[in-house]
Parts: sequence; C-alpha cells; structure tokens
Amino acid sequence: MSVMVRLLLSACALSFLAACTSMPDDEKTAINDPFENTNRKIFAFNLAVDDYALEPAANLYRKTAPEPVQRGVSNYVSWAGMPLTAVNSALQGKFENAALASLNFLVNGLTFGFVDLMEGEDQPKREDFGQTLTSAGMDQGPYLVVPFLGSNTVRSASGRVMDMVINPLGAFSGKTASDARTTLPIINAISFRATHFDTINDVKNNSLDAYARARSAYYQQRDKLLQDNLPKGELKDDLDEFETFFTE
Repeated sequence: MSVMVRLLLSACALSFLAACTSMPDDEKTAINDPFENTNRKIFAFNLAVDDYALEPAANLYRKTAPEPVQRGVSNYVSWAGMPLTAVNSALQGKFENAALASLNFLVNGLTFGFVDLMEGEDQPKREDFGQTLTSAGMDQGPYLVVPFLGSNTVRSASGRVMDMVINPLGAFSGKTASDARTTLPIINAISFRATHFDTINDVKNNSLDAYARARSAYYQQRDKLLQDNLPKGELKDDLDEFETFFTE
C-alpha cells in the first residue's frame, strides 16, 4: 500500500471519528447540506474504510500495546501539532496561546513529545487554519463528505489544505523528518480509534441514522472549537450537549 493511500485512509477514518464526539441542538448549528445524496454515498464508502482498515488495526493496537505506550503515543501526536497551533494562533492575534504552544513544543521536545513535561501547567488551545478563516469572517459553506477525508465544510476543507502548506514541520528536511510526517496521520488515527474503540463502534453500529448523527456531531465539534473565533453577536451561549463521548 502506497504512502499516499495510507495517509488518505488515516485522514478519512480520523475525520469520521472526530465527528462522533457529541450531538448538537437542532438549530444552534446551521446545517447546510445541499449535496446530501452524494454525501451519503461517500459516507458509506468511508465507513467501509473504517470497517476493513482502521478498526482492525486499532483493535490490535489496544490489545497489544501497554497503557504507558498508548499514553506516550497520544502525547507525541499532541506535541507534533503544537507548531501548527502556534502559527494559527499568531495569525489570529492570540499571541499568548501561540507562546504556550511554542513553549510546550520546545519543552516536551526533550522527550520527542512522548512524556508531557508540562502536565498540570496551562495548556494551549488547539487552533487550525479553518479557525483562522473563521476569525477572518469566511462563511463555512456547505457540508461536504470527502472520500478518505470525511466530514468537512468548504471552509474547514480549505483550512485543511492551508494547514498542510503552512505547517512548520514541513520545513524540516531529511529522511527522519519525512518519515515522521508520513507516519504521524496513521499513528494519530490508530491511537484515537483505539482510545475510543467501544464508543465509536456504538455510534457507528447502533445509530438509526449514522450519517445524520455524524453530520450533527461534526458541526458540534467545530462549534466548540470556533466559539472564540466567531464575531461578537454570533457566539452560541448555550451549546447543550445531548451526549458527549470524549473531551477534546
């Protein structure tokens, strides 16, 4: 299996899993899904990717890797995302968050991220370019389900592309850096899936309409991330969670 295919599989599965975090109120997130018929077909394909690729890998990982190893891998994934959070925070004028992310990356770099040396200290809030576009006033656009990439809106999909362009980790050259960039999405997807294995299976297998549930959950997850990026007057004060599967 080629590197590109592995990356796409991981991105698809992780996006679906992230969508299964929580359920929003009916109208507190404006669902704009003009391409629902096509989206549902792509969603079914992406579920098959999880059934045949990610779920078996995650099941093997959680059964064979000791808990300290799994915790270290989760720490590593979080650490590797700090440079991108720092850049997007700075672009949004959130300089304190940018400084926290930079400090976290530098300090935990002593263990390559596997041990959180700043546990208990102030933690930076994750930021991506989709959030940066929100702070600039870009409308989210229609809901899209992309093959291998899962749930998106036009704005978040644009943010994904820009995150790949501006990620500071891309500046590092050499085989080690290249291998790290290649394997990170795969490690992230398997670790995430293993951590929330039973809950995600329940969402996937026991929902009357898994597509509608994942779509609603995606909007809820993005709303939680975007609260401080929305212009004044657009903030949603009471995002009641019908059910929360995991915390960010």
